[in-house]
Amino acid sequence: MNEKSRYKARDYGRLVALVVITIAVLFPVYWMISTAFKPMDEWLKFPPVWLTTRPTLDNFKAILGIIGGQEITNPAQAAAGPALLKGLFVSVTATFISIGAGSMAAYSISRFRLGGNFLPLFILSGRMFPPIAIMIPLLVMYSHLNAIDSYWGLIVAYAGFTMPFSVWMMKSFIDEVPREIEEAAIMEGMGNFEVFCKVTLPIIKTGLFVTMLFIFILNWSEFLVAVTICYNNVQTAPVFLSSLFSAVAGTLYGPQAAMGFLIIIPTVVFGYLIQEHLARGFTFGVLKR
Repeated sequence: MNEKSRYKARDYGRLVALVVITIAVLFPVYWMISTAFKPMDEWLKFPPVWLTTRPTLDNFKAILGIIGGQEITNPAQAAAGPALLKGLFVSVTATFISIGAGSMAAYSISRFRLGGNFLPLFILSGRMFPPIAIMIPLLVMYSHLNAIDSYWGLIVAYAGFTMPFSVWMMKSFIDEVPREIEEAAIMEGMGNFEVFCKVTLPIIKTGLFVTMLFIFILNWSEFLVAVTICYNNVQTAPVFLSSLFSAVAGTLYGPQAAMGFLIIIPTVVFGYLIQEHLARGFTFGVLKR
C-alpha cells in the first residue's frame, strides 16, 4: 500500500469514527423526541418502533393537564407549566447572582491577588466534593433557617454550587485583558469598580456570555439539590420529570420524554441566540497581548 492509499484509509477511518460517535451522541436525543410523540402502546413495544406512524400530542397534553390527553397522569402531576416557570425563574436568578459575584471575585483575584494562592484553590475545592456529601448538612442548616422548599433557599444553593465555575471561568478571561487598558482608564480618573464595569466587562463580553450560558445549563438541569430541599412549593422541571409515575401504567415514558423535550428547548434556543458569542468566547483565550 502506497502512502496515498494509507492517507485515504486513515481519512475513511476517521470519517467512520466520526459518524459512529455522532450517532452514539445524538441517538438518545432522537429516541427521546421520538418517544414524546408516540402513543402509549408504542412506548415499550418490541421490536421497537423507530419512527411512529401515529404521532400524537397526548403525552404533552397529559403533562400539561389539557383535556383530551391520555388519562395517565393524575391532577397533581399535571403541573409541567408551573414547574417550567419555577425552574426558569430559579435558574435565571441564580445565574445572575453567580455571575455577578463570581465576576467581581475573579477580578479581585486576577488584578489584586486577593487571597494569594489559597483563595482560588479554596473556591475550587467546593467542587471537589460530590454534591451528595454535603446534602445532609445543607438540609439540616436549611431546616434551622426555614429555607426548605423556598425560592430563596434554592437560588442561594444554586448560586453557591456554581460560584467556583463562575470565578475560574471569568478569571481566565480577565487574565487575557491587557492591564495597560485598565491603567489608562484609571489615569482618566476612573475608580477600580468603574474600570471593572465600563472597561473590563465590555472587553470580555464574549467570555461573559459563555460563562452565563454554562452556569444557566448547570442550574436548569440540576436535580439532586432541588429534589433534596424542595417538595411541592418549588418544584423544578427535572424534579417534576422524575415524578411522572403511575400506579396503573408504571413509568410514564411518553410524558417523561415530552417533559424532557420541553426542558431542552430553553438551552437550545439560548445557545442558538448566542452562538456567535459562544464560538468567539471559547477561542478568546488564544488572543495574545
